Amino acid sequence: MEELVFRDAEVVDGTGEPSYRADVVVDGGRVVSIVKEAAAAGCQRPAARREVDAEGLALAPGFIDMHAHSDLALLRDPDHSAKAAQGVTLEVVGQDGLSYAPVDDRTLGEVRRAIAGWNGPGDDVDFDWRSVGEYLDRLDRGIAVNAAYLIPQGTVRALAVGWEDREATPAELERMRRLVAEGMEQGAVGMSSGLTYTPGMYAADAELTELCRVVAGYGGYYCPHHRSYGAGALEAYREMVALTREAGCPLHLAHATMNFGVNKGRAPELLALLDDALAAGADITLDTYPYTPGSTTLVALLPSWASEGGPEETLRRLADEESAERIRHHLEVTGSDGCHGVPVEWETIEISGVGDPSLSEYVGRTVLESARLRGESPWTVARRLLLTDRLAPSILQHVGHEENVRAIMRHGVHTGGSDGILQGAKPHPRAYGTFPHYLGHYVRELGVLSLEECVAHLTSRPAARLRLPDRGRVREGYRADLVLFDPATVAAGSTFAAPRTLPTGIPYVLVDGRFVIEDGRRTDVLAGRAVRRTPV
Repeated sequence: MEELVFRDAEVVDGTGEPSYRADVVVDGGRVVSIVKEAAAAGCQRPAARREVDAEGLALAPGFIDMHAHSDLALLRDPDHSAKAAQGVTLEVVGQDGLSYAPVDDRTLGEVRRAIAGWNGPGDDVDFDWRSVGEYLDRLDRGIAVNAAYLIPQGTVRALAVGWEDREATPAELERMRRLVAEGMEQGAVGMSSGLTYTPGMYAADAELTELCRVVAGYGGYYCPHHRSYGAGALEAYREMVALTREAGCPLHLAHATMNFGVNKGRAPELLALLDDALAAGADITLDTYPYTPGSTTLVALLPSWASEGGPEETLRRLADEESAERIRHHLEVTGSDGCHGVPVEWETIEISGVGDPSLSEYVGRTVLESARLRGESPWTVARRLLLTDRLAPSILQHVGHEENVRAIMRHGVHTGGSDGILQGAKPHPRAYGTFPHYLGHYVRELGVLSLEECVAHLTSRPAARLRLPDRGRVREGYRADLVLFDPATVAAGSTFAAPRTLPTGIPYVLVDGRFVIEDGRRTDVLAGRAVRRTPV
């Protein structure tokens, strides 16, 4: 007898086609039988050792988070309810060009300092890996949900070139090509870049094109955080389209937004650019989160020259009065490349987390608010935070536009990604709420997408980009990564005031046929594993 049957579920199968009522049987980690309209047809109903009454509930494939920052959280937090409770059964990590493999001892220390605001310092993690394959092997020991990995181009450049703003030598470029090839051979699904983050931003298009050729040769895709989401956004999107077409590499645009005042209402221009490229044969997808504010680190706003040489050099420049004044001028007057070419508006920069508990009074306030409370300039406050907290502060950046968010999520190549930073006392609520917020707010309340369309965006479309032949749909023979939710009540519990609140209306989540969420509560099951690239 099979293990489990979901009785009378409304199956939203991930294809975008109309839902249907069925009994769905799970055994051995896979969907083994789907009996449509079993009760109405009067046929013999499938039996199993356990039955879940799914009357009034939707059964969908598990959601795929195409842009996650859980690289260390998956290891340090076996519970990982931030994602499991949303119905996420697969996360794609290694994002924005900076992560923890491949590294050597020097690079690992530099990367840990550089992205402490994303993932914490990692003092509670045993970094017993150096290669991509070793990191994936570490995930295979058991994690809450599945994870796929993108080779971080910035980390690769730090390893081969360093943190200097210069062209790679032919030998260094060849080493980067080998590192990317090794990572793909070891199971990575593609390569990411953070082209407003050092040192990845120092790579010219020709260098990126060569690395993308390697990725394409292994059937992977390129996922850039491109060079501007602000003043030069459309040019930056166009650059990535042209670069990947030259390399013959599929393109997945990370958190594809149009932000800052200069881009208000301009999403149709982006979508027209993408439609033209798609019509010409380009292979493009994108992900977004369903919120207007962004989230990153405070140090990321600095001009790129201030971060050349690595985190210690950044701190040295911040401590030097002359250099600090140059940084301030670039931020507040010129518009630094780290702030997407737009002069910083301190009233939009909210501190969401700090590493030093003594600085907690800054959390939840904008830099401008803290400056006014102290009778100081905003730059004085920001500089103090960066120096005292050694570049660790994370921020919310309130620079988005709702009309752009809605327009982009409707597009046919759109997928969902939380871009969720789990660090800090007051993280962005997208870390805990992205997927139920799509289903509750944008489907049920606003009708921006139908339920079937939205589920397809969150399941089969990302599975296709990841080249996963047996995930992303409720179909016989497919893996039983499943979520059972109530379309009438599903909602994000997280808010900007209470960002770590778990969602409602998602009583059951299965990874590999095992309950990680049961009756609305996290179990102790660690069924997640590394999902490696499917060979070409």
